[in-house]
Amino acid sequence: MCYPTPQELGLAARALADEHPGEVRLRQAGTSRAGQPIWVLSVAATATSTATATAVPVGIAGGDARSVLVVAGAHANEPVGGATALSLARRLLRDPAPRAGCGWHFLLCADPDGAALHRTPRPYSLLDYHRYFFRPPGPEQPEWAPSLLPADRLPPETLALTALIDELRPVLQVSLHATDLGGTWVQLTRDIPGLAEPFAKSAAELRIPVENGASDAAGWPSPGPGIFVIPQPGSEAAGAFHPEDTRLSTWYHAHRYAGTTAIVEVPMWASDLVDDPAPHPDPRGALRMLAARLTADAALVGAARERTRSRDRDRDGEGDGGGPHPGGFEDPAAAPLLRAVDWTLALIPRITVEWTGAGAPAEATAAYIASIDAFGRRLSLRAAAMLLRVLRAEGHPAAPGLDRLVTGWCEEFAARFGARWIPVATQVEHQSRTVLAAYDRLVAADRATGRA
Repeated sequence: MCYPTPQELGLAARALADEHPGEVRLRQAGTSRAGQPIWVLSVAATATSTATATAVPVGIAGGDARSVLVVAGAHANEPVGGATALSLARRLLRDPAPRAGCGWHFLLCADPDGAALHRTPRPYSLLDYHRYFFRPPGPEQPEWAPSLLPADRLPPETLALTALIDELRPVLQVSLHATDLGGTWVQLTRDIPGLAEPFAKSAAELRIPVENGASDAAGWPSPGPGIFVIPQPGSEAAGAFHPEDTRLSTWYHAHRYAGTTAIVEVPMWASDLVDDPAPHPDPRGALRMLAARLTADAALVGAARERTRSRDRDRDGEGDGGGPHPGGFEDPAAAPLLRAVDWTLALIPRITVEWTGAGAPAEATAAYIASIDAFGRRLSLRAAAMLLRVLRAEGHPAAPGLDRLVTGWCEEFAARFGARWIPVATQVEHQSRTVLAAYDRLVAADRATGRA
């Protein structure tokens, strides 16, 4: 099983809609900046009684019917979500129980332009994964753009997503994400009582480690292993190493309609280091070491980036923007790649300050330090990999040296963490189970409180 491209997702979804015309509908929710369609696949609610299982007309909420919105492909470098969305749609057609009074809607790829630039359908190693790596800068990511841009500058992908939330008013929004190397975890905008048990059971059965100290959720409340609840406004607990305000992202747009958002992360390569609950002997010392390494690694990438600017000035006589494409590069992919490189490099000084500042934890688990270690490695590696794509395409003299650096970093990353590939089908199965469990537990909680 491979990671599907946006085009393959659209074709598979069209075939599914043609096979089940009374239950499934495919429609276009918007258009990307480059003119690519943004597809939504809907599977109709059934009558409340699963014994009759009569489908409500597709695209019509039908009285008191609920809605679930599943968002895939919000990050271009995390392609498993589209495969999970299709798998879930097929599963709901085979077993309609979760559709009782609830329509399910799947945004198949929230960022088709970004997905077109990240090309790794079946990576056989971390190096292979990074050969054609792309992750856009924060302001160009559909979910994060509202936390970084004013409303009048939001990209069309974000507007399509928020319009869909406004239309569907989902009781549950699930955003499907992935990490290159590590474990699985879930972030919640509100607690979903009881989710930790089926989540942990699925991870254990599928041999996926649970990330107990995810760097994305540093200091957040955790009702169970690998489950993290985003702090409420005004709380001091927050992820310290990110420039975005999570509460301004599209994850919170569902709160306008009393909805809850779950972000389900699954690894491509697993590492048992992120599942180690033992206390780390010297967290602050470890963070100082990791900060120094990240600073040194970023300097190497920054020097290579500066060489591209120097070459452009020599060639064009006017620096960036002097050639037929931004930066003087012939490849049209160079502009978004270089924006992403510059964005990533600009983050690193702030992150290292946080790691070495007064707020650094005096106590932490080995899993947490391992997660921070992985986070730092992937920042410099991603910047180097994207820059290398530009340099290789141009035949730049700095390309061979940067290629050796990227190769070495990938090998060190995999060796340090004992990287173990998780088959795509297994990644899909775990995400699917977690999505269904989140909805089941949310409905149970609503019934217990009289909301259902």
